[in-house]
Amino acid sequence: MPTPAAGHELGAFLRAHRALLKPQDVGLPTTSRRRNPGLRREEVAALSGVSIAWYTWLEQGRVTASRQVLESIGRVLRLDDSEVRHALRLAGYDEPDASAALGSSEGALQSVLDSWPASPAALLDRNFDLTAWNAAWSAVWGDPSALPADRRNLMWLVAADEHMRDVLGDTEWEPLAASVFRYFRAQTGLNLPDERTAELYSRLAVDAPELSHWWSCHSLDEPASRVVTVTPHGSAPIRVSMSSLRPMDAPSSLILLFTPVNGEDGARVSALVHRSPRSVRSATGVL
Repeated sequence: MPTPAAGHELGAFLRAHRALLKPQDVGLPTTSRRRNPGLRREEVAALSGVSIAWYTWLEQGRVTASRQVLESIGRVLRLDDSEVRHALRLAGYDEPDASAALGSSEGALQSVLDSWPASPAALLDRNFDLTAWNAAWSAVWGDPSALPADRRNLMWLVAADEHMRDVLGDTEWEPLAASVFRYFRAQTGLNLPDERTAELYSRLAVDAPELSHWWSCHSLDEPASRVVTVTPHGSAPIRVSMSSLRPMDAPSSLILLFTPVNGEDGARVSALVHRSPRSVRSATGVL
């Protein structure tokens, strides 16, 4: 069952997308007597096959919805697949928590990260906290163990870490940071009552106040491969392809991988690794 906070978040999410639609988008006639943009609640309710009272309560976080009804509302609101999954997670239809599986398999996953000696790679938990990383990650992005534990988080890094921002440069930084946040929101939407999730939002409000408009945004994203150009300190520019993988035995975790585009890029990462301290660390210490 969803928590009250998740229910209110679901309501806010539905309202935000209802406001984006015009009557003609769903086959309804346009009228000139609308005080607010978007569809009316009664229109969404009628098109979804539910009562206006029940739909109003849903947006207010006062009732729960079945998977089938939410999928129907999603079709009316023209939600894409990732947005429908987010709504379902907020309603309590989520994969089971795999934190125990992540803890038991972290050692094996560290070996996976180390198998990419020239590709920066890190293991993230469901809140995007970095729990393990390889030497290439430290060489390119900086050693996470040098940061306080509460800042070893991908969202904090892309939003507030000056070193990562310098490595990315202004052109690459904003689109990548915005994409990471949109996926962060999709991943953690169900966990708003979670202490760590709330802590991260509070930390970001303090450390990156200029991005406060991002925190109230309801747009979502799914991880997608993209090529970015990074310029680590002491290196020529390096092109890397960002991708993500989900470990089979820890589906709530994520491996973030930056693969050099060609041999020259790989050689530049290798040179950085060779000049950096050779220790490989996890969130719990030196491995």
